[in-house]
Amino acid sequence: MSSAVFVRSIEFSPGFAARPQVSHVLFDFDGTLSLIREGWPEIMVPMFVELLPKRADETESDVRHLMLDDIMRLNGKQTIYQMIQFADRVKERGGTPKDPLWYKKEYLRRLDERIAARIEGIQSGRLNRDHFIVHEAWPMLDYLQKRGLKMYLASGTDEVYVKKEAELLNLSRFFGQHIYGAQDDFKSFSKKMVIDRILKENRISGAQLLAFGDGYVEIENTKAVGGLAIAVASDESFNGSGRVDAWKRQRLLGVGADAVIPDYRDADILLDAIFGKMSLGQPND
Repeated sequence: MSSAVFVRSIEFSPGFAARPQVSHVLFDFDGTLSLIREGWPEIMVPMFVELLPKRADETESDVRHLMLDDIMRLNGKQTIYQMIQFADRVKERGGTPKDPLWYKKEYLRRLDERIAARIEGIQSGRLNRDHFIVHEAWPMLDYLQKRGLKMYLASGTDEVYVKKEAELLNLSRFFGQHIYGAQDDFKSFSKKMVIDRILKENRISGAQLLAFGDGYVEIENTKAVGGLAIAVASDESFNGSGRVDAWKRQRLLGVGADAVIPDYRDADILLDAIFGKMSLGQPND
């Protein structure tokens, strides 16, 4: 990415171009706006390592890397797809997998144990909800709303949890009825379906769509329709650090992200570039 342009915390890809015609914005949720579920791979990976039939020639580290690659490759899709992938891994190793829905329920049970105190703390006021919102996301959303852009939220997490957690963080006000998440009938929902619906119902072209996300899926799906995709390579463990998650950065640029940000600290610069109010010059020192 030697030809990329860096402006403060933002890395603009060589193919970045202003989109003053943008009218609709799609956000992912976990890792992009919300940090309530921060650390979820630390639940999913150990569970998979525990339940996966082992081969004689591999170490636990080998298995962990394989499982992490599997789950992150599917990051952004509904959780059930990670469970389907895991069931396939069990089967290819000669094991008898459980139903993917069983794995999903067990994962959610373990994850709930991790995040229960966070949810209770936010509800009671013991914890500041701002600590669980990606740094400076609120001003970004507020600006987009005041500009009149229509915003949508789509997550691979079950819709009932997305709506509950968006309300808990006071983020639902920006999206109204346009909050979508995984369904029991997993084939009835996907981010691609949400994007297609946005374009069809609003009679807009993909060039008018802007998306923010930290997973493959929303970036790929947005680029597939000609939209502008911003990779949020957030440092979830240390919200507000300003550091880019190198793993997210590499993979999201690899699927066509137009720009990479660590959080929303330089949202004014990013939005000026998107709406054509500034031109990108030479890379900063």
